[in-house]
Amino acid sequence: MESYRAIALQVKTFAVNRCRTRAEANEIIKQTIVRIDKQIFGSIAFIGFDTKLVVLPEYFLTGFPMGESIEEWREKACLEIDGEIYEKLGEVAQNRKIFLSGNAYELDKNFPELYFQTSFIIAPNGEVVLRYRRLISMFAPTPHDVWDKYLDIYGLEGVFPVAKTEIGNLACIASEEILYPEIARCLAMRGAEVFCHSSSEVFGMQNTPKNVAKLARAYENMAYVVSANSGGLADISIPENSTDGGSKIVDYKGLIIAETGQGESINAFAEIDLAALRRNRRRAGMANILSRQRFELFAESYAKNSFYPANTLLDKKAERSHFVETQKNVIEKLVETGII
Repeated sequence: MESYRAIALQVKTFAVNRCRTRAEANEIIKQTIVRIDKQIFGSIAFIGFDTKLVVLPEYFLTGFPMGESIEEWREKACLEIDGEIYEKLGEVAQNRKIFLSGNAYELDKNFPELYFQTSFIIAPNGEVVLRYRRLISMFAPTPHDVWDKYLDIYGLEGVFPVAKTEIGNLACIASEEILYPEIARCLAMRGAEVFCHSSSEVFGMQNTPKNVAKLARAYENMAYVVSANSGGLADISIPENSTDGGSKIVDYKGLIIAETGQGESINAFAEIDLAALRRNRRRAGMANILSRQRFELFAESYAKNSFYPANTLLDKKAERSHFVETQKNVIEKLVETGII
């Protein structure tokens, strides 16, 4: 497929924080899936049936934990890998004949005391073809916190997965991870052409750090960024429109080719021209940033330095306070060594 259309679908998130049980939360999640399925159907009818990729916002099914402990959120709001909710999302992808990308909190039997924030891609046959676990988070467990065990189970390709599909090589970046160039770069090293970015972020008329980063990640990796933000966050104790607006698609030249304002919207849609992207990646010249990377220049500096440590939760119970204390210790170390 040389080209197709993608939508960064900006939808409202209905949080499950006020739910007391998993059954209550599941009812809200199921209602969300029904509502989004109808929105996708209408969006494709309006935009065109060559729409093949739909990206949804960060934690669009549940909102984020606000006061809940790791254990409480795991029991109430996290999806089972082979559970009913993924099955229903698979039905949406099948019925609408699309690749569906989103972000959710997920359980993993290999790490029963934890959960991971996961960005996923579901193919038109209903199967999950990519599962990326967020690597950098302020208040939640990540694979890096149990690094050695995680690598033993999933390997490095499982940490930085890229799905090679008929609509291009797809990868996921979660929320604020767009600010970390190494994550996008590691995915580009594995052939990523389209970054599916599920986010829930502050929207403003002027550039935010995340907006700058979206353009930079697209340009420096010669890849598309399809970035879906929330269209509001309901049923949680912060103002509803704190995370609302600015979903966009950025092309491989770092140019915004579609963008929307606030509220639920389909307006962030655009053509993904794979043929043009691949021509540019294969054209010699100064603008071919990807081919001019000299990784050996930087490998030793990365190998010799460790700031935020790995494996901090291998033998320790996960609590919210752990992450702040670990960060404070890192800052103290960096001050002592004169780095900051």
